[in-house]
Amino acid sequence: MVFEDVGALKLQPVDDAILANQTGKGIVGDIISGVVITLLSQWQLPNGATAVASGSLAIGTNTPNQPNVQFNSTASVTGPNMGGGSGANRNASATGGQNVSVNGVSQITQVAGNGNLGTNQALIDFDASPGSLAGGSYNNATSAAASNSNGSVKASVSLANGGISISLQTPSGIATQTIAPSSVLQAGKIAQLLQIAGNNQQVANQLQLHLQTQPMSASMLRQIGVLQALQNTVRR
Repeated sequence: MVFEDVGALKLQPVDDAILANQTGKGIVGDIISGVVITLLSQWQLPNGATAVASGSLAIGTNTPNQPNVQFNSTASVTGPNMGGGSGANRNASATGGQNVSVNGVSQITQVAGNGNLGTNQALIDFDASPGSLAGGSYNNATSAAASNSNGSVKASVSLANGGISISLQTPSGIATQTIAPSSVLQAGKIAQLLQIAGNNQQVANQLQLHLQTQPMSASMLRQIGVLQALQNTVRR
């Protein structure tokens, strides 16, 4: 499709104050009708001890103007169930990552020692299915914590101030995940941090952000078609 006599585009600068108040992407700002955030952190020590923490937040707008919010938090510490030590290495050190100021998305992995495996994983996906937010188990607990008998291994999760935070602490380091909304003092952030200072540690941070989109009406599809045509216009 070719459009002739298309006037020159006029560009106008937009300052940060205006951009800070913008929401949504594309030609409609309300295309997102629901969101599910799931965080899971796991740490396995060589003696079989494990620390696990998970947090989930689901927000749906299936009923007009009546958002439905559900949340879930669990934490557990088990073991050890075999001989051997925790794998802590006094000669290893992993520091500094917790002091990094994050605006946006950050994944930091610091590893010192031998035979360690640490991963930060994040997934963002979209689904227009009406049932995509259904299912799942929610206990509506805003926090959970667990610890072994001597307090050397801890797991915790907290849902507060519009965000989610997870923390695992072991003799060989820490694993944290944080989702924080924007505020007057700082921009929003998604941060994953692994600090491993030991031997034979297996650690994983996993984050999934699932967005449910509104089904597109015929009018919206026409708007998208016109927009794509304009973007592909060949000016003579």
